[in-house]
Amino acid sequence: MADIPESAISERFLAGSGPGGQNVNKVATACQLRVDVFALGLPPDAYRRLRTLAGSRLTADGELVILARRFRTQEANRADARERLGELIDAALVRPERRIKTKPSKAARARRVDSKKARSAVKAGRGRVRGTD
Repeated sequence: MADIPESAISERFLAGSGPGGQNVNKVATACQLRVDVFALGLPPDAYRRLRTLAGSRLTADGELVILARRFRTQEANRADARERLGELIDAALVRPERRIKTKPSKAARARRVDSKKARSAVKAGRGRVRGTD
């Protein structure tokens, strides 16, 4: 998991929905994690990938917002939010494999044309049969 400076993170606890019964209405268990992505010191290409991966979770002023409300306790939701943040940053740091362009061989192109010609002949033979009167 990526090393995230504490100064870049701010947390708020909100009244969440989800499991908890009546407790949900009384206790702020949902965790809203806000991270300043510029303070993370990511390389430019990783920042671009993070922006794509985050989608609407990234605000206009460069804050990544993660809302965790899956669990019944603040601690579990806090850990869940930090875990998801780490996974997102790790995914952004992975450089995708470069695609190597390939070209079909001459023989493969010839086979393709031959099969198209054969299919064309089959379809051409389906026309109306004319009687010789």
